Amino acid sequence: MHEFGITQEILTAVVNTSARVGATKVNKVRVTVGELTEVVPDSLQFAWEALTPCTIAEGAVLEVTQTPARSVCTECSTEFAHDRFDRRCTSCGSFMTSVLAGDELRIDDMDVDVAEADEEPGEG
Repeated sequence: MHEFGITQEILTAVVNTSARVGATKVNKVRVTVGELTEVVPDSLQFAWEALTPCTIAEGAVLEVTQTPARSVCTECSTEFAHDRFDRRCTSCGSFMTSVLAGDELRIDDMDVDVAEADEEPGEG
């Protein structure tokens, strides 16, 4: 299951970013996964729950949004939805198409708690 490796990379990015911003806890991580990546959202969730204990992201929610595949025909400029296996233009039947959506795999954002800086004496 390649989702464990992908989830480990997501977690590494989350941990590194959290350290850079001084986060004390990760509450939620939102990711977008395209249908064409063949990444299974439930497997990402399973891997997240297995990998986050004893990290700053322990207990954090992983919110996965899956985007459907969409392409544009380079022959007739028709935009169309399709599955993983048939990218043929639905208008002219051409195989000359370019993917517009569905191949993405990205961290969209994260919700973290950040410790407040102590005020210096005399400030405020």
